[in-house]
Amino acid sequence: MQIPQRMRAMVLEKPRQALRFKEVLVPQPKPRQVLIRIHACGVCRTDLHVVDGELPDPKLPLIPGHEIVGQAVQLGAGASVGLGDWVGVPWLGSTCGQCHFCRKGQENLCDRAWFTGYTIDGGYAEYAVADSGYCFPLAAGAKADETAPLLCAGLIGYRSYRMAGPEAQNLGLYGFGAAAHILIQVAVHQGKTVYAFTKPGDSKGQQFARSLGAAWAGGSDEFAPEKLDAAIIFAPVGALIPAALRAVIKGGTVVCGGIHMSDIPAFPYSLLWEERVIRSVANLTRRDGEEFLAIAAKVPVKTRVQVYPLDRANDALDSLRSGKVEGAAVLSMSAL
Repeated sequence: MQIPQRMRAMVLEKPRQALRFKEVLVPQPKPRQVLIRIHACGVCRTDLHVVDGELPDPKLPLIPGHEIVGQAVQLGAGASVGLGDWVGVPWLGSTCGQCHFCRKGQENLCDRAWFTGYTIDGGYAEYAVADSGYCFPLAAGAKADETAPLLCAGLIGYRSYRMAGPEAQNLGLYGFGAAAHILIQVAVHQGKTVYAFTKPGDSKGQQFARSLGAAWAGGSDEFAPEKLDAAIIFAPVGALIPAALRAVIKGGTVVCGGIHMSDIPAFPYSLLWEERVIRSVANLTRRDGEEFLAIAAKVPVKTRVQVYPLDRANDALDSLRSGKVEGAAVLSMSAL
């Protein structure tokens, strides 16, 4: 296919400012990279943290976006995908492969990692380059809009789920957005009992959770009818940590699934005592992606998406910021 010299993109020039819709040069793939014609890119809460200046030192100017679905249209030397292949590009863009963490199989903690849509340009554009070794193969003809949220909301949700432990039968999900609406489908499929916690008074969100199999749904200021074996916090609200500690059993685990969270308020040691555990989740590994995408196809996971054209990325971010997105927001390049 004929690749243009320029493309349309949404660009962050300075944190806490709206993205600008502009024309920029189409990037050229370097060795082991692939140029991808983007069909869809999810709008993730992490994008919001980048745009709102809550994550430090982004590449500037920056094209955000790290839930990319598209086709390979040009290959750099040694690329490990084929022309025309459908691929997904996640948050983890590359790692050094040599540091202490990479050698231990913890590439998500790599000292010299690069991140899509944060330290390298991402998918709020018509084209993007990515390291082919960090792309996930996707089935030809996959619905790009519905697949995009799996590339971060799904992957981070799955890693958080793994950290909650396989023995966690009663599972609480705090914040019922993109990640939770994907993860609940996996958990219910695997026989877990899921309790969903939303903003107090969010009856629409609670009904959405029940429609996906939640045994109970209520406000984050309430208690579920049963004690939880584990809780996963997706909402970036530090005050939910002591709330979740109150809700889990002795020896229970509270997993913080976000990359950013507001400050955690002081709480009495008695909430942590009895061998309760608080742990965070950082980034993802390629193994997470391979495992999750296989499980998602088996379930099968169905995402609920609100689609926006590329030039309305600011509207999508505003909707996410104000809690108006049910499921996940996605930018569709075909909607331009």
